[in-house]
Amino acid sequence: MNFVRILGIDPGLRFTGWGIVEASGNRLRHVADGVIATDAATPVPTRLKLLHDALAALLEAYHPEEAAVEETYVNVNGAATLKLGYARGVALLAPALFGISVAEYGAKSVKMAVVGTGGADKAQVALMVRRLLPGATLKRADAADALAVAICHAHRREHAMLVARAG
Repeated sequence: MNFVRILGIDPGLRFTGWGIVEASGNRLRHVADGVIATDAATPVPTRLKLLHDALAALLEAYHPEEAAVEETYVNVNGAATLKLGYARGVALLAPALFGISVAEYGAKSVKMAVVGTGGADKAQVALMVRRLLPGATLKRADAADALAVAICHAHRREHAMLVARAG
């Protein structure tokens, strides 16, 4: 059975969740997950470099074939939204620099793919991720969200392949 390795990323400047799954058809297997944390007292450019370097290390260690990043939601606080956008830019760039295709998914699409409803809360997402991926550590909600992004991508890519075969 051929598995494709997918890196899911839930970007944030303070905490960026990451998760790696292997998918073959509708079968999923947990590989690894975690969180990249940066210190709020550190200048933003340094934090972005730390985020990039950590993602590059994950890409070198796990060799994913595809990546998926959660889209940014617009926050009431414009400065926070802008900083989230910086982190998201790094999350999109790092896999691209390794020649890896990157898909993007909105939070509602991710929740729909994992829980079955776009209005699921973080606890529901984490619960379903644990059920779908036994062995996931999920030290923070950010890691669960990143694995959920990877699961969403796995489902979407499988659906696209089925449609292409039927086409």
